[in-house]
Amino acid sequence: MTQVEFFGEPPPGIDQDWLPGRLIAIEGTDGVGRSTVISILKDYLEAQGWGVVDSGLRRSPLVGPGIDQAKVGHTLDPITLNLFYATDFWDRFERIMLPALQAGMVVLADRYIFSLMARAIVRGASREWLEQIYGFAMVPDQVVYLDIDAEDLVLRILERGFDYWESGGDYLHEVSIYDGFMVHQREQLREMSLMAERYGWDVVDARGPIEEVFEQVRLAVMPTIEGMPQDAR
Repeated sequence: MTQVEFFGEPPPGIDQDWLPGRLIAIEGTDGVGRSTVISILKDYLEAQGWGVVDSGLRRSPLVGPGIDQAKVGHTLDPITLNLFYATDFWDRFERIMLPALQAGMVVLADRYIFSLMARAIVRGASREWLEQIYGFAMVPDQVVYLDIDAEDLVLRILERGFDYWESGGDYLHEVSIYDGFMVHQREQLREMSLMAERYGWDVVDARGPIEEVFEQVRLAVMPTIEGMPQDAR
């Protein structure tokens, strides 16, 4: 059983002293291979008999469509954007992640609050303000960070094209979209690396083939999952 811990003040309405499930966050920037690794890991765990739920950014039926619509116009300021994402996160946690953890399932989070904070910090948001906003978030049982550098990442992104927001188009106005991508990603990756050290994440080199990356992730998370109560399987 896992004691429920939060980064700040516990949110109201959650009075459980423990949760039999496990919350594992897979962190990393856009294009690093998170979603693919999570998909393979979910299939693997289910084949072994584990109940698995995955959840990612903007998947809240309450807020997700609104975020997508608001981002189309490229006019969102950082404060509004972060409040949107914080609402999305809370809705998914309350409706999807928490019930699954109560039921003894493995929850695979395709990014957690850390990516959201890193994105905001490189845009000039206060770290203290962000820690207050996301203080309601539960501390994951494990975070696995898929590490890559901007030079390797851009080769993957070139195949599908640059995203306005992931290239810092909303605040890097005087550079090309390529240069903006490199600047934004280097700063964001630097911030994520600092978080990995600060919070003691498991770091996996994501530069290799997806099969190798998955195997590293599998080896990292299995001790956490196998430590679950026997009746959770």
